[in-house]
Amino acid sequence: MKTAASPKTRAATIAYAARGGSDSIAEVTASTQVTVSRWPIRSRMRARRSRGSDKLDRMRVSAKSDYALRALIEIATRADGARVSAEELGQLQGIPRGFLQAILADLRRASIVISVRGQNGGWRLAADASTITVADIIRAVDGPLVSVYGLRPEAVKYHDSATVLQLVWIAARANLRDVLEQVTVEMLAEARLPPRVMALTNDRDAWQPH
Repeated sequence: MKTAASPKTRAATIAYAARGGSDSIAEVTASTQVTVSRWPIRSRMRARRSRGSDKLDRMRVSAKSDYALRALIEIATRADGARVSAEELGQLQGIPRGFLQAILADLRRASIVISVRGQNGGWRLAADASTITVADIIRAVDGPLVSVYGLRPEAVKYHDSATVLQLVWIAARANLRDVLEQVTVEMLAEARLPPRVMALTNDRDAWQPH
């Protein structure tokens, strides 16, 4: 699988793929750089249109959300809810200490994790991993799943001829919810996904960088 990024930027994406038709998942991290001359004409036109735009042309997963998910997977894999120090979480997942502390603070405010002080202190989940979804985590550290110019889709106002756009953004959010609210931290810790979500990864077009 090849991915392409802007010649002026590098992108890292996390993709989950089925192994041998089972429910297991594999983490694939890609960071590539190509020149504009190698892009298909249609892709270059699409890039020009989206450059500097705040339109919902693609979903962006922030480093903050990615780090939060990785930290919670580490916590969820501990037997009997054992506490994990921030230092250990950072070392295991390569998360900068200051960044991780801010993320954990956001997750604590959202009642997703709790901290325990003392010599044997650390972080653990505040609820059962089966009840915490990917959507919960993204909302805790980054806010709404979908926003248009910083507003939730239902709050966006359009002139009469463009009101249909609001329905597009609402539909886009519904599709994101259909995936992100079905995947739990427990599933991620066990390297499995719901059949409906796994089925989406079997579509070859889903892996294309458009």
